[in-house]
Amino acid sequence: MIFNKLYHLTLNLPLNLFFIWGIQPTFSEAHIYESLWSVYSAFGALYLLKVCPNATVAEPGFYAMVKFYSSVQASKAQRATDKQCLFQSSPLKVRLSTKQNLSFYSTKPLSLSKCHNLANHYLGFGGWSTRIITLKDISKCVEDGCQEEADDQGVFLKYGCIAELTFPQHGVSCQGVGVAEEIIDNDRDPEEKLRKRGILMKRAKDKAVVVAFEKVLLMILGNGKLAIEIKYDPDEILPEENSEGVIKVNDISWNEFEGADSHTEDDIPWDLTVDLPH
Repeated sequence: MIFNKLYHLTLNLPLNLFFIWGIQPTFSEAHIYESLWSVYSAFGALYLLKVCPNATVAEPGFYAMVKFYSSVQASKAQRATDKQCLFQSSPLKVRLSTKQNLSFYSTKPLSLSKCHNLANHYLGFGGWSTRIITLKDISKCVEDGCQEEADDQGVFLKYGCIAELTFPQHGVSCQGVGVAEEIIDNDRDPEEKLRKRGILMKRAKDKAVVVAFEKVLLMILGNGKLAIEIKYDPDEILPEENSEGVIKVNDISWNEFEGADSHTEDDIPWDLTVDLPH
């Protein structure tokens, strides 16, 4: 399994997703969610789990959608739990999705929280680490013509970050670059401007870590062992750690990623039309 964009395409194949029908209304939605999470997380890292009430035209009860990072683990979980009672008195119907729905196809990188979850699941909390190599205010890039200047009503702020992702047990590491920018109104009080600067620095840092994760190839071997490979970009130029002066970064507008923090993978539209089993 990999974190980079090739992995995102694999991640969104229907075989990673299955539906569960026949959930009785005996338990609350929260109890059903916890029960399903307990059952299916034993098969591997879960990308997403969603419990929904049946349509009003159907019998009272619930159905669920479970999505794994690994299609192999999804298939194994489906075979092991289909026609099993699990947490209720009647058996459940568990079916792999075979329909192609554009809602599940995306080439967007994994969010930072998803990267953390996947790394923690397979590597453990001590199996990886991040550190900031440099985090600088590059707002003066305006003077070099990298960005149009803000008008008299606002101040242009831009931060660049280089972060390093390390896997100590495997002896490999990689770096990522993140940029965040915003125009702040002049009439904002100093405390608000300071808070905005902090937010921009965090955005730049988070983006740098995500970019670093995109370079990681995580291979789960048949014997349960892990292997990690880093996909290096030969055209990428990063400064040395002890370099001084202003860092050189690509001029990427944060507007491209605006809303990335608030619209994560959990926001996939779930009102899908599916063929219920007879």
